[in-house]
Amino acid sequence: MIPMTLTEICGVVGGRLSDADPDTVVTSAVADHRDAVPGCLFTAIRGERVDGHDYIEAARERGAVVALTSRPVGSPAIVVADPVLALGRLASYVIQRLPETMVLALTGSSGKTTTKDILGTLLASRGETVAPRGSFNSEVGLPLTVLSCTTRTSYLVLEMGMRGSGHIAYLCGIAHPRIGAVINVGSAHLELLGSREAIAEAKGEILDDLPDDGIAVLHADNPLVMAQAHRTRARIVTFGEAPDATVRASDVRLDSRARPAFLLHYGDQSLPVTLTISGEHQVANALAATAMALGAGMPLDEIVAGLEAYQPASRWRMEVAERPDGIVVINDAYNANPESMRAGLKALVAMAAATDPPARTWAVLGEMREIGDTSVEEHDAIGRLAVRLDVNRLIAVGEGARPIHLGASHEGSWGNESTWVPDADAALTLLESEVRPGDIVFVKASRSIGLDAVATGLLRDAEDDG
Repeated sequence: MIPMTLTEICGVVGGRLSDADPDTVVTSAVADHRDAVPGCLFTAIRGERVDGHDYIEAARERGAVVALTSRPVGSPAIVVADPVLALGRLASYVIQRLPETMVLALTGSSGKTTTKDILGTLLASRGETVAPRGSFNSEVGLPLTVLSCTTRTSYLVLEMGMRGSGHIAYLCGIAHPRIGAVINVGSAHLELLGSREAIAEAKGEILDDLPDDGIAVLHADNPLVMAQAHRTRARIVTFGEAPDATVRASDVRLDSRARPAFLLHYGDQSLPVTLTISGEHQVANALAATAMALGAGMPLDEIVAGLEAYQPASRWRMEVAERPDGIVVINDAYNANPESMRAGLKALVAMAAATDPPARTWAVLGEMREIGDTSVEEHDAIGRLAVRLDVNRLIAVGEGARPIHLGASHEGSWGNESTWVPDADAALTLLESEVRPGDIVFVKASRSIGLDAVATGLLRDAEDDG
């Protein structure tokens, strides 16, 4: 963070000092008291279940020199009407003080974090790069990422999430990206916005603020994404497998761990690429990151070297681990929507088909949240797809995932091929009793379901046995 005095911060956010020395210098910002370090500003946010004001003293014990609050608290504070909005104003001010820092931002229904991680890794080879940790993509996470920039930062990579119309426009108003990407539009947030077209409109807000000399990166294979192209006067760069995509992949194939290899085309250049991450859907993520890195001036050969060296930076996203007894566990339990669920099942089947003899497959699936009135239909379709893909064993976990089991049953699953269990503990117990060496177990659900406990439990069992 650019060091600032409390007087300067107060002027930026329109706050007033309470019980504080105006010459105190702030060197970082956090919103979780557990992240507090000496010299930081702690943002006290009142949520539905937790009030950050209750943790100010804990943050001070860790070194916080001031809190951004909505009321006086009897210790050093900058009091504002809304700490979240004030945090955004502070981040916007910092961006204005960094004219040499290139800002790149992306949004989409799925794959945002992986694409952001790939892009951040690519650009880090060219200069100091700041990118969000995990999925820091909200009206709190994005400003905190911005505030971690310094005058040495060459590239700022931002992931933009949204819960409704206007959210991405708000984030763009803070960061003002020069390169903006819509990497896909799917079913995530249907519950909030009602239709995929409305989701596309909301995601497309990232294009509205791009400068005329900026770059808009769009997924050529996704019609809903391409329908947003009219919203920008920036140069449009497309990616995908479509023949007319600016950055294109052809000859995609998967190895025994479902890691894609493909031929990457850009202009008159064609270079082979082999990824270290699993799932055919990772090709689109790699292409999106490539298009953005090209826009930032990175040569294609350097991009390819970076893609091939990339190792996953965020947990529980197609995270593949093999136990000593040969059981393979795919932990993709960070989040889920119909598109990513289908992609994960296809990766599972591809991995099994590449072994000799083909491995037995398990799909442990939980509820996909925030997909609206189509929830029952979409869960039913996932169950049916598992049967059509010939997944050997399906475990639907939790009440919200019951339609997955029913869909599989109606599609023709028989005996115990498909099973419903009430929770993650029951799923783990079933697996522990029936999984055998050589099996491949795929685990996926929305983050709040907590199915990562199944994957980590399976791997922990192997460690305990060892």
